[in-house]
Amino acid sequence: MGMKGKIALGAVIGIVVIGAVSVAGGDDGDGGPGDRNPAAAADKGAGDAKGTGKDSGGSGEKKEEEEKKAAFGGDGDFRVGTDIKPGTYRSTGNTDDGCYWERAKDASGELDSLLANDNVTGTTYVTVKDGDKLFKSSGCRDWEAVDPAAKGTPATTMAGDGGMFAVGRDIAPGTYRSTGNTDDGCYWERTKDAEHGLDSILANDNVSGTAVVTVSASDAYFKTAGCGDWKKSG
Repeated sequence: MGMKGKIALGAVIGIVVIGAVSVAGGDDGDGGPGDRNPAAAADKGAGDAKGTGKDSGGSGEKKEEEEKKAAFGGDGDFRVGTDIKPGTYRSTGNTDDGCYWERAKDASGELDSLLANDNVTGTTYVTVKDGDKLFKSSGCRDWEAVDPAAKGTPATTMAGDGGMFAVGRDIAPGTYRSTGNTDDGCYWERTKDAEHGLDSILANDNVSGTAVVTVSASDAYFKTAGCGDWKKSG
């Protein structure tokens, strides 16, 4: 069975609400505008992570090899430590849940080998760990290495179906409001990392009507799917 045929664990996680929606309306926050690339602010940092310096001889060849391992295509099975290095990667511009990825502890293809996975619209960040054996990607835009600690220029709104936004890089901490959501079709999630496990989730909810969420400065990412655009409140 192909990868797109598998149920993404991330989608299952999205149904389970483990935290409460913050109703505080006084804090200000920023987000990526709905018509901008959800992670456009991170592009400069991603480029820096790949490296652009010029070296000669063996040093240049080594840097070229490292650069190839730091960025890879959106389709294929990649061996961690051989084809790609452990680290945090980002894929942007994905549409209609057409991107599927998974982290696996072996290459058996069995369900027990899955460490985490997701079907993605918009932007996603994934941290591949040193103990992972395989990273699978199907129908995704190319992946690029990013530095989770790098800072960007946070904006004041973000697309409600934009995927994942890095806090302090793509969006600033603060209180955000999304309106016009129907039939629990809006899902949001605050996370402490990009490993996509249950332990990664700090709080989440499926929302009808208006959603109000306070994103903390200590959060790593904010994930949104199927929501109306989020705007700074207050």
